[in-house]
Amino acid sequence: MGVRVYELAKEFGISSKELVLKLKQLHVTVKGHMSAIDDDTAELVRHEFTPSHTKKVKVPKEEVKKVVKKELEKEIKEIKKEEIKPEIRIIVGKVPMSVKELSAKMQINPAEIIKKLINLKIMATVNQSLDKDVLEIICLEFGCNFEKELNAEEKLLVKHIHSDDKARHPRPAVVTLMGHVDHGKTSLLDVIRKSNLTNKESGGITQHIGAYEVMLEKGSITFLDTPGHQAFTAMRARGANITDIVIIVVAADDGIMPQTIEAINHAKAAQVPIIVAINKMDVRGADIDNVKRQLAEIGLTPEEWGGKTMAIPVSAKEGTGIDHLLDMIILESEMLELKANEDDLARGAIIESKLSKGSGPTATILVQNGTLRIGDIFVCGNTFGKVRSMVNDAGQRVEQAGPSVPVEISGLSQVPQVGDEFFAVEDERKAKEICINKHEALRRERLMPAQRATLEQIFEQSQSGKIKELCLIIKADVQGSLEALITSLQDLSTDDIRVRIIHSQVGNINESDVMLAIASKAIILGFHVGVELNANETAEKKGVDIRLYRIIYEAINEVRLSMEGLLDPTIRETFLGRAKVLQIFKVSKVGKIAGSTVVKGKFVRNAELVRVFRGEQCVFEGKLDSLKRYKDDVKEVGEGLECGIGIDKFSSIESDDMIECYRVEKIARKL
Repeated sequence: MGVRVYELAKEFGISSKELVLKLKQLHVTVKGHMSAIDDDTAELVRHEFTPSHTKKVKVPKEEVKKVVKKELEKEIKEIKKEEIKPEIRIIVGKVPMSVKELSAKMQINPAEIIKKLINLKIMATVNQSLDKDVLEIICLEFGCNFEKELNAEEKLLVKHIHSDDKARHPRPAVVTLMGHVDHGKTSLLDVIRKSNLTNKESGGITQHIGAYEVMLEKGSITFLDTPGHQAFTAMRARGANITDIVIIVVAADDGIMPQTIEAINHAKAAQVPIIVAINKMDVRGADIDNVKRQLAEIGLTPEEWGGKTMAIPVSAKEGTGIDHLLDMIILESEMLELKANEDDLARGAIIESKLSKGSGPTATILVQNGTLRIGDIFVCGNTFGKVRSMVNDAGQRVEQAGPSVPVEISGLSQVPQVGDEFFAVEDERKAKEICINKHEALRRERLMPAQRATLEQIFEQSQSGKIKELCLIIKADVQGSLEALITSLQDLSTDDIRVRIIHSQVGNINESDVMLAIASKAIILGFHVGVELNANETAEKKGVDIRLYRIIYEAINEVRLSMEGLLDPTIRETFLGRAKVLQIFKVSKVGKIAGSTVVKGKFVRNAELVRVFRGEQCVFEGKLDSLKRYKDDVKEVGEGLECGIGIDKFSSIESDDMIECYRVEKIARKL
């Protein structure tokens, strides 16, 4: 049988992560903390950890000197490289920003910016507002970088995040239970809490989001019990990535159901560790091997079968396997090394909100960092308030709540939305100021059209290097068509660009699919299916791209064309000419002009690329700014003739430098 990695780590008094790294150094291959190693290997590892094998090796002084000398030489080379790099201007401004405002900041004629926008197929006027993506592209076109000016809220959040790194201590894991309806999610949590939550729910089915803190001997765990993956994804779509671990609950008699697959896809899209709890092991007809086989088919191969997924058999009714499940959650949280700063101002997320008759607007929040106290001033979404009361999951009034602790608070001015970010501030004036600015930003945002990933926008986004994969959600009328479409689309993937199918299922396109598309920035493809009314309204409101097809080849061809737009074009450089710098002239309001003679080929004014060589080293690569013969601008200068060369954003040119110019061609690649 051997011994598990985490058991051996306990024996040595170190963390599982440290032991995994040590085993890799010893060339012992393990997949994770649950991997088993045989007894002989375990004895060798124990032998390595004995004091006799921890003696320091004496390194000769000559070797030390050689290493130090190499490191110094490397550092000097890096410093020299930094010295010759041209400085890049950074344009800082608010988003959105008009063309007129951008031209003032860049000190460039608005007509030049409008010309660049037209080249990008964006028709704009001087007063046209530009979003962040367009501003970044335009600034790059002029050799600058754009940075969004932080508002009061963002400055506070940056301050919060930076303070997170100070005095950090381990915090409890936040665990979400998901799975098919009636597979025992709430019943399982009921056993863990040793209370009767299920009876409080209508018909035994969870109707709202709950958050519960469970205290164990080895530590505490915060559980989120959701009504399904829709709420989980709705929170993630609003930027509230609060879950550390997802527990997928599967009934041993039913196996993997359609809603289970949806829940797994949503958890994978969130990129969080997944633990599978195989529930109802006490029920007649329970088949654990069938569940494990189904898990392996959808990419969650159990550890017993050589995979990385922990699949733990449990019974909520009889209470068996619960302790092992909790041990594995604690172990997984140790591997994640979850930490927070308890002494900071509180920061967290809204996981439930409502309007209470007695208390007014209330919200259940999960504190992610810092400590929330009675009387704290806070900002939450578009509202603010002062904490009047705090109640924990057991219904008890508390004075404070630390990291990973869920509490229900009152004192809000209005009901916030689920997933809204929550953070405490030092004074009420600052909170009011932030809310006023947020309302103004929202008003401006509503005036601008929503921008989500569409097949037409793929090429433009790829030009700025933002997308290197095409995320798709696929819905079809029958399983056969679905599998054929998935296989055909996956075959389009290459080493440079791949199709990533976030979710696929038989049936009409529903609101859950749209919410997943928002969270994952995916495109929805429908084959012989319809779109539900609510889903269509949400998609139009949020700008989600839904494509419906009747012929499979049309879908494949359209996706192929989009992927070709994603591929970086092949760059072909053609040498045009070389000039030697004879003398440097300084011209007022222009800068340095290199008086040169063309020694080979010809110098062309519209050359896309120039390189400056000093000896054998290339000291600059950029664009030509001007080309003159005496005082006249010329299009080209032939071999043997003298000319004046101006280079854009390079003022360190010297006599005897060599300047080469090239024509650059971008050749579109095909799949």
